[in-house]
Amino acid sequence: MADIRRTHIIVLVLLYTIVILFTVLTIYPVFWLIIQSFKTTQEYMTSSKLAFPKMWFFNNYPIAWRTGSFHTLIFNSVIYTSVTVVSIIVFSFMAAFAFAKLPSKITPYLHGSFIIGILITIQCIMVPLFLFINAVGLYNSRLGVLIPYIGIGLPMAVYLATAYIKSIPDEVIESARIDGAKYINIFMRIIMPMAAPVAATVAILSVTGTWNEFMLINILVSSNRLKSLPVGINMFSGTLASDYGKQFSALVIGMIPMLVFYAIFRNQITKGVSAGAVKG
Repeated sequence: MADIRRTHIIVLVLLYTIVILFTVLTIYPVFWLIIQSFKTTQEYMTSSKLAFPKMWFFNNYPIAWRTGSFHTLIFNSVIYTSVTVVSIIVFSFMAAFAFAKLPSKITPYLHGSFIIGILITIQCIMVPLFLFINAVGLYNSRLGVLIPYIGIGLPMAVYLATAYIKSIPDEVIESARIDGAKYINIFMRIIMPMAAPVAATVAILSVTGTWNEFMLINILVSSNRLKSLPVGINMFSGTLASDYGKQFSALVIGMIPMLVFYAIFRNQITKGVSAGAVKG
């Protein structure tokens, strides 16, 4: 019994050591970035990269905010993310409801056409997508960004939503139909409330994917008034390549929205991911 208890204690110590190690490795880069953002470029170049600032220089943040026009960048990112997330949830769940509960001969082919989209990477479609958007006159417009964002996010959302809705008993829908409910009412009042966990999962994936997206919007938009936060932060690696204080400040500003998002919705994120994974 003593040997078993000793082994149990050793295993717990090893597990906690590993968890603490991974926690430190995750938090330390963020902590280091924040500390460096309060240094001047001269101090960063001459002092130890691990040392605290000798004199905390807070002006990096207002200068970086004005230089990068972060008020415009954040506004654009909020618009792109909110419209994309709402559109993906609505369209994917409507399609998933039809695939899961309204079968027909063409349902497998239509569903398969969506799922194939999961295998297509952004790099594969960048050139043809740019040519198409430019040909239809949507280059350098919000709509020219939103349509690809929604289209790219739909395959995974349809896959998750279809798998989840299939697990809802058919008897629930049949009972509603007997009571005279139309499919649109069944979708709005039964399917969507019951599928809330996987909707949260889809929303989480869409928010993080859209907010952090860089490659597509970088080639679909050239006007500064339409660029998103990641593209704006990238500008600091060009014109301000030698001004490390402003670069680090810009990175911290870009990181804050995602940290706030997680802090507010951490419980929903945990429940949504776990519930969506189990059901899916």
